[in-house]
Amino acid sequence: MKRFADLSEQEVLALAISNEDEDNRIYRSFADALRGSYPDTAQMYDKMAEEEISHRDMLLDLHRKRFGEFLPLIRRQDVKGFVTRHPIWLNRPLALDAVRKFAEEMEYETARFYRRAAHNAHDDATRDLLRTLAAAEDKHEQLAHELGKEITPSGRQAEDATAKRMFVLQYVQPGLAGLMDGSVSTLAPLFAAAFATHNTWSTFLVGLAAAVGAGISMAFAEAMSDDGSLTGRGAPVLRGLVCGGMTALGGLGHALPYLIPHFYAATSLAFAVVAVELVTISWIRTHYMDTPFLQAAFQVVVGGVLVFGVGILIGSS
Repeated sequence: MKRFADLSEQEVLALAISNEDEDNRIYRSFADALRGSYPDTAQMYDKMAEEEISHRDMLLDLHRKRFGEFLPLIRRQDVKGFVTRHPIWLNRPLALDAVRKFAEEMEYETARFYRRAAHNAHDDATRDLLRTLAAAEDKHEQLAHELGKEITPSGRQAEDATAKRMFVLQYVQPGLAGLMDGSVSTLAPLFAAAFATHNTWSTFLVGLAAAVGAGISMAFAEAMSDDGSLTGRGAPVLRGLVCGGMTALGGLGHALPYLIPHFYAATSLAFAVVAVELVTISWIRTHYMDTPFLQAAFQVVVGGVLVFGVGILIGSS
C-alpha cells in the first residue's frame, strides 16, 4: 500500500475518479434498496448519485487534459489512511437512519480528502477543481444531514409508517413471541418445583434452567423459521437473538424472587412479577399489534393462569 503523501498528482486524480464512481454506485445501491419502502428518499439518493457522476466526469476531463487517456488503476484500499466504506449497502433491509448517517459521514470524509489533495497540488487547475469539489461535497454532507427534512409531510408520514411496520416485523414480533413463551411456559416447572420442595434455592435453579433452555430453543426456532428475504423480517441471527433473549428474560423474571431464602415471601413476590409480565405482554400487543387491551389481557391471562395452575397442581400432588 502507498501512503497518500507519496501519490503523484495523476494518481490523486485517478483515486478521486475511482472514489466518485464508487460513491455513485453506493448511492444507487441505497436508492435501489429503499425504493420500495421509501420512494421519496430513494429519489434523493438517485439525484446525489447523478451529481457524483458529474464530479467524476469533471475529474476525467482534467485528467485527459493533463495526462492523456491512460488512467492508472488505484483504489481507496490501495492507499494507507484513505476513506474507508463499511458495506452497509449490502444489508437487507437497510435501516433508514443508518443510511442517512452513513451518507453524511461519507461526504465529510470525501470533502476532507479533496482539501488535503488540493493543499498538495502544484497545478492551479487541479487545485481549483479539487477545492470546488470539496465545497460540493460539503453541500452533499448538509443535504445528507437534512435529508429527512426535505421529504414532503405525506412522504414522511408514509416512511414513518413503513419504518414502524419494519420495526414491528424485525424486533417486536420475535421479542413478543419470546417474552410470551418465557413468561408463560416456564411457570409450570418453576411453581411445580416450588410447591414440591418448598426450597427457594432449588426452585431458583429449576427456573434458571427452564429460562435459559427455553431461550436457546426459541432463538434457534426463530432464526431457522425464515431468512427474511421475502417476509422483510430482517436478519435471522438478529431475530433469533431478540427472541431468545426475551424468552430468557421472561423466564428469569419470576425465577429471581426465589433468591430470597424465605419461601412465602419469595413466592408472593414471584406472583407479583408474573402479574407485571402478563400486563406488559398485553400492553405490547395493544400498542404494536392493534389488539384491544382487554382482549389481549384476557387471552394472555387465561393462558398464564392455566399453566400456573398446572404447575401448582403438579407440585402439590
